Amino acid sequence: MTPRISIVILNWNGRHYLQRFLPSVLATRYTNYEVVVADNGSTDDSIDWLQQYHPSVRIIALPQNGGFSKGYNDALKQVQADYYVLLNSDVEVQPGWVAPIIELMEADSSIGACQPKILMERHRQLFEYAGAAGGWIDSLGYPFARGRLFDVCEEDHGQYDAVAQVFWASGAAMFVRSTVYHACGGLDEYFFAHMEEIDLCWRIQLAGYRIMACPASVVYHVGGGTLPKGNARKVYLNFRNNLIMLSKNLPWGQLWWKLPLRMMLDAVTAWKSLLAGDTAYWKSVFRAHGGFLNWALFKRGQSVFPVKRKGALQGWLPRSVVWLYFVAGKQKFSEIVDDKAMKYKP
Repeated sequence: MTPRISIVILNWNGRHYLQRFLPSVLATRYTNYEVVVADNGSTDDSIDWLQQYHPSVRIIALPQNGGFSKGYNDALKQVQADYYVLLNSDVEVQPGWVAPIIELMEADSSIGACQPKILMERHRQLFEYAGAAGGWIDSLGYPFARGRLFDVCEEDHGQYDAVAQVFWASGAAMFVRSTVYHACGGLDEYFFAHMEEIDLCWRIQLAGYRIMACPASVVYHVGGGTLPKGNARKVYLNFRNNLIMLSKNLPWGQLWWKLPLRMMLDAVTAWKSLLAGDTAYWKSVFRAHGGFLNWALFKRGQSVFPVKRKGALQGWLPRSVVWLYFVAGKQKFSEIVDDKAMKYKP
């Protein structure tokens, strides 16, 4: 029997994105799927537009904007499927994008989550920042991806077209087994947005499952649709949530020294931005440190921690990507990791 999938698009005041990209999702070639729009308390005409122009789309109207994490958690409690597809509203898909990933996951029950190859919607020869061809993380918790180091996005020449085991799958287009999603506690609602999918994938790996990238499936992502790059709120959430993620998932033997080092490196980044005239960025980083300390002292009980620690982490770079990028001058993933040696073995 063909597995049931639910493509769930979380929307917040994104009618213009729905109008532009939803038709490509509805043109998906797969025999057993539904499209759901979970509306996160929008104040625009998203729901009215959907009801008028796409009545076949199921709408889950959430009462308020709970962010990416709570929005999806609340919506997915109301969705019955074998696989969830968490899809951003600013993503264009191809008709055959679903089948390669479902075939891969059906053939290997150890795969908990998977992502397609993600390219820029405007510059389709370039990998997109939020996931590219599969996410990695370095020893100090800095995320990067096959095809993207910091702000440098590579051209796609098929160099990362092999199916690969990675550390995290992008929340822009994440396929996840529904049973695994709920067993691992879903997205951490305290995060609100940013880093939440990396945190979830870390917990999924610790529970003994694999995270995969399947480049035979390709999507195109606009990126930055809700909070644009450089936005003070986005900077705050990224820095705060990264520290929370490390605190939740690293063993104490690593955390005691990595956490202070990370905060020191964050401070260096903040002061560098201030010297460059970006006061808002500087303020956001130190606000993030304050937010992290508030979580550590008073809010830890509001987060989702790993249920067990039995899985071996893949997509983990036991070096500093900061050093390799800024000091050693490495600007391509292939200059840091031998991707050809990372062959997937079912």
